[in-house]
Amino acid sequence: MTPSDRARLSPFPVDPEILARIRPMTAADAPQVAALHRADMGASLWAQLGEPFLRAVYVALIDQPDFLGYVYEQDGRIRGFIAGSSDSPRMLSRALRRRPVRIALASLRGVLRRPSALRPLLDTLFYFRRTRLPGLEDVRAESMFCSFAPELRGKRISGLINKVLFDELARRGHRWVKITTDAGNEASARQLASWGFERVGAFRFYGKEMVAWRLDLSACERVQPPPQTFESAR
Repeated sequence: MTPSDRARLSPFPVDPEILARIRPMTAADAPQVAALHRADMGASLWAQLGEPFLRAVYVALIDQPDFLGYVYEQDGRIRGFIAGSSDSPRMLSRALRRRPVRIALASLRGVLRRPSALRPLLDTLFYFRRTRLPGLEDVRAESMFCSFAPELRGKRISGLINKVLFDELARRGHRWVKITTDAGNEASARQLASWGFERVGAFRFYGKEMVAWRLDLSACERVQPPPQTFESAR
């Protein structure tokens, strides 16, 4: 996307009723988030390791100050979520140090359930090295997972929960945020381009081609950092 294309981006419409259903993720949400993650991203490594693994990881991540997670709650059920970080390498390192036994046991259970996941699981340790591409060397803020119930897709709800995350990252002083996607995921590529993300490189991970994207939060018309945190504003 060229600078002129980015300049034509219109502000993202904010529906107050939808925004009222978005709130920060808590440890109590981990079971529902894990179930939604697995149902929507069943082919991904973390989903293949099972819900106990996902629950353990989300509980460990939510406890970290660098974690940024939001859920979309409707009729008392979590129907969507986004998980990101203001410093993903530090967040994951701290989570592993603070809850090593719980994560190790959950990983072991997942590998016993699906032995073929062992090698890609170990490959996860090299994720940040693989994504240290030109243009991303100093980008530590990241959007990692976003998932919604199928019937809610295409209703701009996921776009608004992305905006909540991006606005908070901008409020914390981050200029850039990165996202990685499967090279063949054309739907994600179109969505990222609609936000002004630019493709900055490709790499191999989990035995497949991946693409790295970055967004200049300071130049995106859809990002307006709030004067206070999303948590305190609600």
